[in-house]
Order: sequence, then C-alpha cells, then structure tokens
Amino acid sequence: MTQVALVTGAAQGLGLSIAKKLLEAGYRVALTDVDEARAISAAKTLDESGEKVIGLGLDVQEKNEFRNALKVLVERWGACEVLVNNAALTPTTPLLEIEPDEFDQVMKVNLRGTFVGSQVFAEHFCERGYGRIINMASLAGQMGGTASGAHYASSKAGILTLTKIFAREFADKKITVNAVAPGPVDVPSIRDKVPADKLANIIDNMIPVKAMSSPDFIADMVVMLASPEATTVTGACWDANGGISMR
Repeated sequence: MTQVALVTGAAQGLGLSIAKKLLEAGYRVALTDVDEARAISAAKTLDESGEKVIGLGLDVQEKNEFRNALKVLVERWGACEVLVNNAALTPTTPLLEIEPDEFDQVMKVNLRGTFVGSQVFAEHFCERGYGRIINMASLAGQMGGTASGAHYASSKAGILTLTKIFAREFADKKITVNAVAPGPVDVPSIRDKVPADKLANIIDNMIPVKAMSSPDFIADMVVMLASPEATTVTGACWDANGGISMR
C-alpha cells in the first residue's frame, strides 16, 4: 500500500527537496507551507496531476491547521503515515539585538510548531498502530552557536529534546520519532545570506570535509528514517555536518 507523508515548510529549499525525494521513493506527499499559493505551485512542479502530490496551506503555529491538513489527507488518501517537521524561521539577528517578540515568534514556529504537529499526528498514528515522525534539527542546536541566531539555535535544541520525549512515549506503538541535524546545507537561502568570500572561508576553514551537505543528501536521510524498515531507530539524531562536530 502506498504510504502518505506530510512535509511542513515545503514550498522551497530543503522542504521541497524532502518532498521530492519522498515522491521518488513511492510516497504520496502533502507539501505544506504557510503560503498556500506557493505550496500549491510547488506541488504542481512535482506532480501536475495532483494524484500523488498536493499543496496545502498550513501555519504550524496553529494546532487546528494540522488537524485540518490531516483530515484532508484521510479523506483523499485514507491515512497518513509520515510527518516531517521542517518549517522554521531562520533569523540571524545578533544576540543583543533580539527583541522578546522576535524570540517568541521563532519559538512559536520552530519549537511549538514541531510540538503541536507531533501531537496531532501521534494521535493519528496511535489509532493506526504505526507512524514515522522526522524532526529537522540543526548543528546550531547541538553546539549552541549564535551565528544562526540564538533563538534559532535554542529552538533547535528544544526540538532534539522533544524528539526523545515523543520517541520514548510511543516506542511501543510502532511509532518512531527521530531528528536530522544538518550543518551548512547548500541551499539558495544560504548563498543569498552569506557573502561568497565568507562562505568560501567557512567551507575551507571550518568544515573538515570542505563541503556543505547537498539538500538531496539530507532528504535521503529523511527518506531512510521514514521507511517502514527503519523499525529500531528511534529517539536518534542523525548528524550531517561535515565533521564540524563529532560525537
């Protein structure tokens, strides 16, 4: 039976790469984004017919929007087996310039969004006796770096803890919960934000393998964790940081 996956924040960048790889692996995919028009447009680039990929508007701050998206999938395809919590804000505001409202907003999208999405889908997975949750964490959340923004790093550290909590809670129900923690990923947004000379310096002097991860490779890691065969991996964090941090 063809499985169904929902990916948040998937209208562009890494989320879109994940949706594409899941489609190639045989999944039906709900590609979601807070910008519904962009989600629908991106979905059509993967599947013009809409038979295997659909685009949905979903604000991860709102629990009811997760419920509504799940309802659409159940009505359309009968169920959902995989949730990928990818949506995130990635501000780079210097530490002493972060205002409380900005801090709260990043936490609401990145951390609370992962929490409420996992709640809604874990309930559905419990009813079915099967499910996969994959949370997109970050090297920043492991090392406490502030280059990506202290609020961003803090939210990703929280996601790593949530991953363990959900994994332990549902381990006996054939539901696995894992995280992927990339270091620098070669997506257009990083090249837009970081000057070319600075990025070259990071690659040459900070990354031991002297290369950023490709979006497709990170997406392949997600597909592996989403697989029905990945039965004994749960509560884990898969690193892909080029050797910046070795555990």
